Amino acid sequence: MSLSSDEIKRYSRHIVLRGVGGEGQQALKAARVLVIGAGGLGSPVIAYLAAAGVGTLGVVDHDTVSLSNLQRQMIHTSAGIGTSKAQSAGAFVAALNDHVSFVAHAERLTTANATALFANYDLILDGTDNFGTRAIAAEAARAAGLPLVSGAVSMFDGQVTVFAPGGPSFTDLYPTTPDEADLPACEVVGVLGAVTGVIGTLMAMEAIKLVTGLGEPLIGRLLLYDGRAARFDEMRYA
Repeated sequence: MSLSSDEIKRYSRHIVLRGVGGEGQQALKAARVLVIGAGGLGSPVIAYLAAAGVGTLGVVDHDTVSLSNLQRQMIHTSAGIGTSKAQSAGAFVAALNDHVSFVAHAERLTTANATALFANYDLILDGTDNFGTRAIAAEAARAAGLPLVSGAVSMFDGQVTVFAPGGPSFTDLYPTTPDEADLPACEVVGVLGAVTGVIGTLMAMEAIKLVTGLGEPLIGRLLLYDGRAARFDEMRYA
């Protein structure tokens, strides 16, 4: 997929970057990526993938923008309170990069619609904040043979991994389903806004690596971030 003169200027820092180059940028332009959740993790993911020139960017989110979101969900604004997060994300992308085709899915991801939603994309990123939806996304991606970048945050900490066809799966990492009542909710325990930026940006990086073939994705590896200690650790799973 060729690049216009405007795109060559826009992505010039990628094009001169060894390991990406024009071929990698063309791969990004051809990519069809779906982001589940336009919240704390989805915001930096959407921002960096749109800036990177992903050709088609879809966002699934049934929620609306609220005032308490704005402490960490930086693609939304005060003027957008009460509007659909998916539509708000679309307005952000349109203002940032008119070369990106944005598709808003203002609905909740469920077992009933996941297969149809995923059929139009070749890479999935999950930034949702509940285990049930994450499990649905992982199973639908596995069934469709699609790679899935998965991130999660709580309070001062976060984690990110990649589930890829032929590699370790979501159930390898989480062999038992926890009781939702035992999982800390963001509105109860809180989350430092910048932590979602750290993990969301790492998720975007993994997506770019998967699309361009750059480096070694986090397949079978869980990257853990401790914000208070400023430390990263890694856990392997199989």
